[in-house]
Amino acid sequence: MNDRSDANGVRSNDSAKIKLARSGQLISPLSDDCPRAVVLLSGGLDSATCAAQAIADGYAVTALSFDYGQRHDRELLAAREVVAALDIKEHRVVKVDLAQWGGSSLTDEALSVPTDGAAIDESTDGSAIPSTGIPPTAIPSTYVPGRNTVFIAIALSLAEAQKAAAIYLGINAVDYSGYPDCRPEYLAAFQHLATLSSKAGLEGNSPDLVAPLVLDSKADIVRRALKLGVPIEKTWSCYKGETAPCGVCDACRIRDAALIRVGRDDLVSPLGKVSVGERP
Repeated sequence: MNDRSDANGVRSNDSAKIKLARSGQLISPLSDDCPRAVVLLSGGLDSATCAAQAIADGYAVTALSFDYGQRHDRELLAAREVVAALDIKEHRVVKVDLAQWGGSSLTDEALSVPTDGAAIDESTDGSAIPSTGIPPTAIPSTYVPGRNTVFIAIALSLAEAQKAAAIYLGINAVDYSGYPDCRPEYLAAFQHLATLSSKAGLEGNSPDLVAPLVLDSKADIVRRALKLGVPIEKTWSCYKGETAPCGVCDACRIRDAALIRVGRDDLVSPLGKVSVGERP
């Protein structure tokens, strides 16, 4: 069995116990006896691709979304559409109000959502870097304090209750943001915690934290999504909650640049075609 890990022990492209489907295409679980995975599903491109990967890896999926006090519920609506499109049978939405104490432009409307923090680096397959061209010295305002720590802790509780073998996370360490809770070493530490903090862990059955996209560029993620049949048009990555993606926030710009790079201009936001630049 192929079980690849990076230097920090975080599995990137293969799950721990289920061999990747040889076809690479989206498949349905063969029976109710399939091992279960909890997938953190925000409704964005990355998490939807992660859910499709878990299904392709042979897991029966429980999708877990959070109403955490974000500026809008557009991504939760997208999560429901993705669940329906991928034929996921169980979808849980947990409310945990991180907006009570703010600290992020995604939870506090008094803070501005950044629109000029990312420059697209064509030399790295469409990944994003700070507009200064150097690694970030300051974490952007879109970082939500403790968000992934809270989410993964709840996912571990659900996974243990369901006897799930894995938790799939759509986090990515390549993009410009430098979020501290999207790094491989953070996941490796949480994996260690999972073995110490639960009955399942003490019995040697703690779920594996699987981050299939952690070292992918955004263009790589788009390619994977297309291969797996992810309904990209139903996902929502924009930091704003309007009827259409704004095309100018950092999340839109990174996503649109990757879509253009892989030749899927048809999926780019209308304003994104202008902000990123139309190809001849």
